[in-house]
Amino acid sequence: MGRRLFGTDGVRGQANTPPMTAEIALSLGMAAGSLFRRGAHRHRVVIGKDTRLSGYMIEPALTAGFVSVGMDVTLLGPLPTPGVALLTRSLRADIGVMISASHNPYQDNGIKLFGPDGYKLSDEIEDEIEGMIAAGLDGTRAEPARLGRAQRLDGAGERYVEAVKASFPRHLNLNGLKIVVDCAHGAAYAVAPKVLWELGAEVIAIGTEPNGFNINQDCGSTDTALLRATVRSEEADLGIALDGDADRLILVDGEGNEVDGDQVLALVAGVWQEAGHLRGGAVVATVMSNLGLERHLESRGLRLERTRVGDRYVVEAMRHGGFNLGGEQSGHIVLTDFATTGDGLLAALQVLAATVRADRPLADIARPFTPVPQALRNVRLAGGRPLEREEVKRTLVEAERALAGVGRILVRPSGTEPLVRVMVEADDIALRDNVLERVVGTITDHARAA
Repeated sequence: MGRRLFGTDGVRGQANTPPMTAEIALSLGMAAGSLFRRGAHRHRVVIGKDTRLSGYMIEPALTAGFVSVGMDVTLLGPLPTPGVALLTRSLRADIGVMISASHNPYQDNGIKLFGPDGYKLSDEIEDEIEGMIAAGLDGTRAEPARLGRAQRLDGAGERYVEAVKASFPRHLNLNGLKIVVDCAHGAAYAVAPKVLWELGAEVIAIGTEPNGFNINQDCGSTDTALLRATVRSEEADLGIALDGDADRLILVDGEGNEVDGDQVLALVAGVWQEAGHLRGGAVVATVMSNLGLERHLESRGLRLERTRVGDRYVVEAMRHGGFNLGGEQSGHIVLTDFATTGDGLLAALQVLAATVRADRPLADIARPFTPVPQALRNVRLAGGRPLEREEVKRTLVEAERALAGVGRILVRPSGTEPLVRVMVEADDIALRDNVLERVVGTITDHARAA
């Protein structure tokens, strides 16, 4: 398979092209099934997916792999990623699988794996699975009498709906709120509008007509133009944008302005701190979260614990430190009191509960802090390793010195593309732009193979 099979969030790639082929999905099912086939009980895997056309290829290939090593397969159909994690635990499955490429276009797909506890697998377990595939899987096949079976579970969506509703305070409701929800033609197209309506809201649902090709297309959390326009035209109180597998959230207030994941973290942190629900005196976020969030939390006597990019690393830090709130600027919000992974709908309900309690519009409460001006730039590589060059290292040291106390710089290679990503934040926009141009220019000069 050449390069490493697993990335920062499972296996991902263009459909019908390695590593996202039926053959590799089959092998992945065999390897993961063999690894988690422990004990004398009848073993089970649950498999959910989003609405991509290629799901019809990946799902049966995974099913065949799991069945061939003696695992029973329960097919959940289209369901948000957090729903798959939830049902992995509640059905006492040995492993859970979500087929999705999250916010990517329909041409891509991915495979995310969950352990029996509902948490994403560690790097070490993923490495073990990949090693098994590389070594060959002949010894994993079950005898004919021990092959698994496959069946579909009716009502998987209803189970998730009830679990999400249970996270909303019992004494509150959404009566009188007009909410637009954009489901990105993805996995939440049926469940998200139902949750909001059953809690009392007037719901205007968009992005709820998946056809296999339109997932995340001009809609969802990565493109909120349609949501913003609909909120304004319908004079709605707010809008909720989910991505293709509904594990991330971007909000839109009644004036049509976006509210990103950092602001959601700040808002929920404040509410939970006042209620005595926030554990560990900290919020966990990645290195991409705005410096303004860090300063805001410090003003409240809280810490910001930073991790590398990826919601799985946020969750790992939360579990290790005993924290119950974390997330990413991009909209992954992890509430471990209720879920084991990011859940856009759960996070939206926490914000809605805050607006109902305050009896104020979202625009009034959704921005607890002023972001430090941030700029991002990508430098495309052509075979070189610029971050190893002495001149680049010197430039980065100079940049950090210039930003000391008034900003910060983050330079990191992309985990999915031949890019170096440069992010600079500073209170002084002129300083920010000057530092960004110098760093990007130096990296660009060395971005070609020597």
